[in-house]
Amino acid sequence: MEEKMIYKGIIFDLVSKDVKIKDKVYKRDIIRHPGGVGVICIVDGKILLVKQFRPAINSETLEIPAGKLEYGEDPMACGLRELNEETGMECEKLELLLSFVSTPGFCDERIWIYKAINPTKAKIQFAKDEDEEIDIVWLDLETAYEYTKNGKIDDGKTVIAVSQIMAERNV
Repeated sequence: MEEKMIYKGIIFDLVSKDVKIKDKVYKRDIIRHPGGVGVICIVDGKILLVKQFRPAINSETLEIPAGKLEYGEDPMACGLRELNEETGMECEKLELLLSFVSTPGFCDERIWIYKAINPTKAKIQFAKDEDEEIDIVWLDLETAYEYTKNGKIDDGKTVIAVSQIMAERNV
């Protein structure tokens, strides 16, 4: 079906697409996004979070370290880079916990969530993105889980990651 570029942006593109539903054609606006990666890093029962201002919601958030994929980039490589850039941490390897689509009604973004295995302070820290102002927060995992339930943590990927880790611990 036909797809027309409406807007080509830095973070996402917007297309208009004809979709066929029950033998009828409808127009849909769809956001094309390369995807993202989040990393859950736990040391001594504490989860590593980043606090940053998010202009889209005009508010600070607590989130797992994360970042946008470049088109064609390996999600694991992105996760290792983002963990280092945002937090100054590195790990032996990343273990894929899950991936999910964030808002499939209008966007094709897929987010991969990894768990950092044997995390340590990075020997060499990569430079942060110049447009990011990030504070590091270590929070008791149980407190973080409570925060996901009472709305103090409401970032979707972080809620999913913390819930997944808690579910694995209680299995």
